[in-house]
Amino acid sequence: MDERRRPRIVVTRAPGKPAQGLLHLKSGVRRTALGPAGMSARKREGDGATPVGIYPLRRLLYRPDRGKRPHVALPIHAIRPGEGWSDDPKDPNYNRMIRLPSAYSAETLCRGDHLYDLVLVIGHNDRPRVRGRGSAVFIHLAKPGYTPTEGCIALSRPDFLALLREVTPDTLIEIRG
Repeated sequence: MDERRRPRIVVTRAPGKPAQGLLHLKSGVRRTALGPAGMSARKREGDGATPVGIYPLRRLLYRPDRGKRPHVALPIHAIRPGEGWSDDPKDPNYNRMIRLPSAYSAETLCRGDHLYDLVLVIGHNDRPRVRGRGSAVFIHLAKPGYTPTEGCIALSRPDFLALLREVTPDTLIEIRG
């Protein structure tokens, strides 16, 4: 399908709040948390910025011990203990799901909090992967008060589920700086 005709969900900045955004869905506008550095077209590992651009949504990860399997028109993966996501540019598996423990730095997917109970993997810096250009850019659940993420997009659980109802395998996310 021509990229210009693919369905899109859009994230824009919230006026006057660089670490917060607005997710524009057919069903309405939803509040989001962003990275503490706001949005950036020059994303780098560890910069705290949410990357500006247009990206595919690769798949949904979910915690089966924290809720039933969601309905979504994307590939889906149940997060298991010992799974992580490499965020170390020196790792040959940089910006990929890995098994833990790892000799390199990595995000733990089976977290003690609820942020990664539901995770949409954004196709940022994955095809091709460029070391140091940012990893583990996800849409996940928000902390109370929508405090900043490390560069991801975070939503309340009800808003995340509303997003899942609108996503198709062709959906793109457009993050507008």
